Amino acid sequence: MYKAADKKEGRIAKTIEEQTSKLPSDVFLWASVGVMSAALILQLARQKHMSLFLGQWAAPFLLFGIYNKLVKQHGHDKTEKA
Repeated sequence: MYKAADKKEGRIAKTIEEQTSKLPSDVFLWASVGVMSAALILQLARQKHMSLFLGQWAAPFLLFGIYNKLVKQHGHDKTEKA
């Protein structure tokens, strides 16, 4: 049977968490708003392909922001904090 205590974060995951938790969550929100704005400007300038390319980055930036927030709230595995 699977137990959460049997699994621990790897060295790479810990390093990523430590580095991403240093960034304010607003960075990812503003990056998302920025690429959406740039996509709109490019769409108005009839640069459809570049507009679509940039517009697709809005969702990943928001997901990075969610990950950042979760790392700040929960950090590494709870089993390692004990």
